[in-house]
Amino acid sequence: MHDVLVVEDEEDIAVPLMRTLEREGYEVTRVSGGAEAVSFVIEQAPAVVILDLGLPDMDGIDVCRQMRAGGYLGGIIMVTARAGELDRVVGLDVGADDYLAKPFGLAELLARVRALLRRSTQVVQEGTTVTTASGLKIDAASRRVHLGEREIALTAKEFDVLAVLASHHDKVVPRETLMNQVWDQNWYGSTKTLDVTIGRLRSKLEAADAGEKVVAIRGVGFRLETGA
Repeated sequence: MHDVLVVEDEEDIAVPLMRTLEREGYEVTRVSGGAEAVSFVIEQAPAVVILDLGLPDMDGIDVCRQMRAGGYLGGIIMVTARAGELDRVVGLDVGADDYLAKPFGLAELLARVRALLRRSTQVVQEGTTVTTASGLKIDAASRRVHLGEREIALTAKEFDVLAVLASHHDKVVPRETLMNQVWDQNWYGSTKTLDVTIGRLRSKLEAADAGEKVVAIRGVGFRLETGA
């Protein structure tokens, strides 16, 4: 059974959402404030957070940012009335895995939750531990990445993208393959999600001096290669 945290202050939205999730077999907790949500995910580490951006005490973007800064690596689905491309990119850039605009159907949200959980599980089951020439170790069983004794903390989707790229090291992985393997063949959202995730992954590899770089092959996809 997967734990889901619903961060929503509007009762008329939160109650039916929680009931729907519980009927699907999820263990659901609800909080209505951003500060409480940050504390909860750092202490309890639910599998998925459904995060409304319009909270009374904090902006949801800041909540997401603080969750990731606090070490939370689970899935985050942002829910908001802000449907603009800029808001979507900013949300993904601070660490969200998905973005759903209001009004939304409960069936669609459930599909997003299932896809987020399913793809991560499949990458772990199908993957193997890969150690690159530069010493970067991607362990699919524990979903952890190490460079020597030092761990590089990645979100769920950052890890999945790296795992797929590392399993095809020095080979180009098409964008469609990454979207299908890491997200879902029936993905509702924009492929901008992939670009933002790649950007975050690059930054973390560079900050760790990992010796690996993600190279974009224009119009085709991405390749993980060992730097000079």
